[in-house]
Amino acid sequence: MDVRRADERYPGGDPHAGIATRHAFSFGPHYDPDNLRFGPLVACNEEHLAPGAGFTEHPHSHTEIVTWVVEGELTHRDSTGRETVVRPGDVQRLSAASGVRHVERNDGPTPLVFLQMWLAPRSPGGDPFYEIVRGIADSTPYALPEAGAMLHVRRLGEGERTAVPDARYGYVHVVRGEVRLGEEHLRPGDAMRLTDEKGVEAVGLFPGTELLLWEMTED
Repeated sequence: MDVRRADERYPGGDPHAGIATRHAFSFGPHYDPDNLRFGPLVACNEEHLAPGAGFTEHPHSHTEIVTWVVEGELTHRDSTGRETVVRPGDVQRLSAASGVRHVERNDGPTPLVFLQMWLAPRSPGGDPFYEIVRGIADSTPYALPEAGAMLHVRRLGEGERTAVPDARYGYVHVVRGEVRLGEEHLRPGDAMRLTDEKGVEAVGLFPGTELLLWEMTED
């Protein structure tokens, strides 16, 4: 059980352009050979975009990209012809496959905060694929078989408990609120990496606590 605190993330982005990023894994100029990935998870980026700010069109390939909005609204456009607005509670996935280009912007009047998680697929190539699930419920995990992974969203009140799925690799990210996980107290932006752990519970310490849990079977 390996805890990574929010303030240990690598800083990035372009503050002059209204973009602030915090990387959980080795990324760009912040190369850390001991923190390249965890199972198939290779990135968990916390993005802050000011109104009007965004990422211009850029390419991806051989990556499963999952996005979770914390605050505000994210405008997404890509080379498959999709244009959508992603809101809190929605799960967005873009399978880059053999290659895709996309744009991500904050076209709204308020600051935007979102998490973007990248997973390595089992097999490279194929055709790009886009999907959005609106208002995902706690009881409906989002399966990502292309990467041998499943995403669970858990919302807890104070004192409420939830089981962390038993898995080869488990990754727990605190979106909001606070939680006790084993003997550890986790706050917003904190994460825990679990390897071959079983019977672990998370306990909400504040009303409105929200967690993202990755259950992963692939190396």
